[in-house]
Amino acid sequence: MSTQKSNQKPSWVKVCALNDITPKTGVCALVNGKQVAIFRPRFDEQLFAINNMDPFAQSNVLSRGLICEHDGELWVASPLKKQRFNLETGRCLEDETMGVEAYEIRVKGNEIEVKA
Repeated sequence: MSTQKSNQKPSWVKVCALNDITPKTGVCALVNGKQVAIFRPRFDEQLFAINNMDPFAQSNVLSRGLICEHDGELWVASPLKKQRFNLETGRCLEDETMGVEAYEIRVKGNEIEVKA
């Protein structure tokens, strides 16, 4: 069994069309074997991508969370334990020692791509 690490650079992975995500909601996509929560908080093309795993509940549920705003920043509140995670950075508002990974995301044409 090989334990060599891959030296591949992160690449952009197509996940869905922009119109597949209803504004003010999130969806989950499988990107290189990881569940990624993708959020479209408004009716424009602004998107965010974070790991879907709620580190408090150890469940892949963040894509089902409630998008909210606090001090001018966008967050998602976990549907299980209600901790909020920053959509841009992944940090947790209630516990600064916790957080989730944030990913680069873009719209190319009408397709959403996540850098993984």
